Amino acid sequence: MAAEFTGLTAVVTGAGSGIGLATARKLAESGVRVFGLDINVGAMNGVAEWHPCDVGSPESVAAAFAFVGGQTDVIDILVNNAGIGAVGSIEEATDDEWATVLNINVTGIARVSSAALPFLRNSAAASIVNTCSIAATVGLAKRAIYSASKGAVQSLTRAMAADLIHENIRVNCVNPGTADTPWVARLLDLASDPAAERAALEQRQPTGRLVTANEVASAICFLASPDQRSTTGAVLAIDGGMDGLRVASQAVS
Repeated sequence: MAAEFTGLTAVVTGAGSGIGLATARKLAESGVRVFGLDINVGAMNGVAEWHPCDVGSPESVAAAFAFVGGQTDVIDILVNNAGIGAVGSIEEATDDEWATVLNINVTGIARVSSAALPFLRNSAAASIVNTCSIAATVGLAKRAIYSASKGAVQSLTRAMAADLIHENIRVNCVNPGTADTPWVARLLDLASDPAAERAALEQRQPTGRLVTANEVASAICFLASPDQRSTTGAVLAIDGGMDGLRVASQAVS
């Protein structure tokens, strides 16, 4: 993977852990200069150049890109990975929860992408990859706000791709299934029976296991690659077959 990435510059939001960290690491290992934007540095020391950033805050995003602009005038790859979750039905959700999740998961992508566009326009191979979710295409119980936000991310991805295609800026998204990340681990810790809840999450994916952060990161890097110049407006599922497969139960012999 290194050849096509050598010498490029990337910005990855939510780079402190999970999918964002795995993506930042893969890009850095391939010769990319990576700026990691996250509220906390997490584990990105030695992987990315960190600047604190809350994608839900216009002021924080502006400050982060002022920092990036002091280091470079070109961004080749933008990975919009930062996001938050929410558990509950529409009856359980509060107006504040709706506002917070949509601001970070949806408006945050638009906010960061808008700030990055002047830099992306200076690239010969500009690419934006948004982290969406299986929740955009499959109805999941007790995930009303989160699912709505990710459905919006998928639609936003294609709208951005249409707006930016004539500027040679590609926009795609990945739809991970339930991934084995610190964020999912925190959700499991809140369950009354974390082991049983994890087993249920594993069983709902046809592969019988959670998606790994590295698998999602590999897909993000594929979409971000300058070798994929004809790929834009694409939605790539990394979900263990959850969206597209209906697997028959194995017969008992």
